[in-house]
Amino acid sequence: MTAGAGIATALWGPLLKKALAVQAHNATRSIKDVEHIVILMQENRSFDHYFGTMKGVRGFGDRFPVPLKSGQRAFHQSDGQQIVPPYRAHGKTSNAALVTGTPHNFSDMQAAWNQGKYGFWPLFKTPYSMAYYTREEIPFQYAMAESFTICDAYHCSIATGTDPNRIMFWSGANFDPEKRAAGINCTDEDSEPVNLRCWITGALPEPGYKYKGNAFKWPTIPDVLDKAGISWRIYQNPNDNWTGAMHGCLAFESFREAKPGSSIYENGMRHWTLENLKNDVMKGTLPQVSWVLPSQKDSEHPGAPSSPYRGADFTHAVLEAITSNPEVWSKTVFFLTFDENDGFFDHLPAPAVPSFNLDNTLAGKSTVNLAGMYFDNSKGDHNYIDKRDVISGNLRPWGLGPRVPMYILSPWSKGGWVNSEVADHTSVGQFIEKRFGVEIPAISPWHRAVCSDLTSAFDFITPNDPKFPRLPDTSDHAARDEASKRLPKAVAPTTPSSLYQEKGTRFSRALPYRLHCHFQALKNENKVRLTFDNKGTAGAVYHVYDLHHLDDIPKRYTVESGKSLDDEWMLAAGGEYDLEVYGPNGYFQRFAGNIHLDAPVAQIDYDHEKGRISVSLENAGSSALRLKISSNAYDHAEEASIEIAPGNKTKKSWDLAGSGNWYDFTITTTNGYLHRFAGRVETGRHSISDPAMAADI
Repeated sequence: MTAGAGIATALWGPLLKKALAVQAHNATRSIKDVEHIVILMQENRSFDHYFGTMKGVRGFGDRFPVPLKSGQRAFHQSDGQQIVPPYRAHGKTSNAALVTGTPHNFSDMQAAWNQGKYGFWPLFKTPYSMAYYTREEIPFQYAMAESFTICDAYHCSIATGTDPNRIMFWSGANFDPEKRAAGINCTDEDSEPVNLRCWITGALPEPGYKYKGNAFKWPTIPDVLDKAGISWRIYQNPNDNWTGAMHGCLAFESFREAKPGSSIYENGMRHWTLENLKNDVMKGTLPQVSWVLPSQKDSEHPGAPSSPYRGADFTHAVLEAITSNPEVWSKTVFFLTFDENDGFFDHLPAPAVPSFNLDNTLAGKSTVNLAGMYFDNSKGDHNYIDKRDVISGNLRPWGLGPRVPMYILSPWSKGGWVNSEVADHTSVGQFIEKRFGVEIPAISPWHRAVCSDLTSAFDFITPNDPKFPRLPDTSDHAARDEASKRLPKAVAPTTPSSLYQEKGTRFSRALPYRLHCHFQALKNENKVRLTFDNKGTAGAVYHVYDLHHLDDIPKRYTVESGKSLDDEWMLAAGGEYDLEVYGPNGYFQRFAGNIHLDAPVAQIDYDHEKGRISVSLENAGSSALRLKISSNAYDHAEEASIEIAPGNKTKKSWDLAGSGNWYDFTITTTNGYLHRFAGRVETGRHSISDPAMAADI
């Protein structure tokens, strides 16, 4: 840890050595070696807010932020009067520990997201939403990420608040899966757009909880586990769980009607302490699946009564409990994530289902049936849309929402890795499915296509590593909170801050993506066509921004594994086009030019075995073409001048081994044609994060 961390140099040595030095159970060299899953969901932090400055993740040094209507890029958000880029909540000069919370409900989230356009995040979320931390402010969180695995493409499931995301987390859906399967878009009668059903009054066991809203009836994950005979427990104080808000199962009939003596009540409603958790670990009776619920003060929620320091200390206590028996820890996975982003900014466009334009057409397409995947705001007594949010109508995508941190701590995920496969709250459920052979019926086909089961974050074959990094002490959290309170608020500076991210790479897990986007000029129709292929083993969402029409909703295309779809863009009379295409883990292409002018036909080919890339160029015109191929990063060889005679072809190839299989090239001609293509060629082998991340800031 850096000397500037501002904490005692006492380190988390003994506990860390247990967590990191214990050999992973490796009997089957598969996920079957996992015998226990422990899950903690904390409160309200976005990925950029916590880790936008950490090296080796997709943070503030992202080389391809999406364009805004203003002509600037995603980090240049406006409060309606001035630009408010991300700014540091500095721990030495401001009350960074208790940074002000921000609006985080369905209406303001929809307005700030702007169906993928962004632009006015501070207007709808306040300028405080742009605050972020560095490793100096949150050393414990950085150290966990750098000792185990951090996911930088894990999204909350719903672009709204706590209850909807926790209901999703505990059941696989926050909208009725039977109605979704029937193609019916849910209203607030059969879905949870805002906090309602988990906010109880009363106490257990007497006089009992009193609930709000009608109960949902589809099975929760605990219901599924119970039926399958898989042991589980929720460790919580039922009378100190933020009046039920931490407990997503309280929205469901099976929990509301559970009686003392039943498995649901005894395991999911009783008071089970961290001491009980530790005793279960020590005795070897830890359930196969366990959830830990924080109290309000331990929840890491911004703006008091919690803080990153208090949340870190609670996490420390949970880890101390689950690592107290090395034999049990050798067989345990600990997932630690956050329910939603509060209002804190995250720059990465959410891989969501396509939005609806005002004329009721879809801004995009999907190979997965999208019927039932939208919230219907047109019915009922409540309006959940901000009156200023007029870009779309009453049908709004359920998700995904912004990125939130996800740490994966286990003997199979240690070593400071980043995992960049798209995931969300259903992914933890899918991991449970994968391990125990159960089915969580509420998870939609769209989520199964796009969101991972998190197994790509693990090394179940050769997991054991004797190295053990050091983590900082957390016992001084109260003193740090008090010291922070004596400092002024962490407000946005009057002069916009420069973006900052640490330079460097980290080990990066292999991903299942093999994406191909092809361009075709349809001159006779004054159109261009993009074809989206997916030759990988996981579904993906392509985002397309039309730089000539940034007032439009960007189009999104969900393409399942092994499938393809295409779409066309009608051009203005002049024939000019400028389209940017974004995909997971930095996949990017830009197509710009004029279809009435001569241009090459370019074909990008990927060698996924050897980690090479090639581009085939054909001149289908009647006169010679002069081209230039530029390498925008990684020091790959350039081609300053290529001339292709009419009817001829040429091919250029590059070995990407020296860059960890990352590439970024631009093909240009003298008449304005531009084709840029960037990303990482996946070989099935682990690599490194983008070496050029943060190179431009």
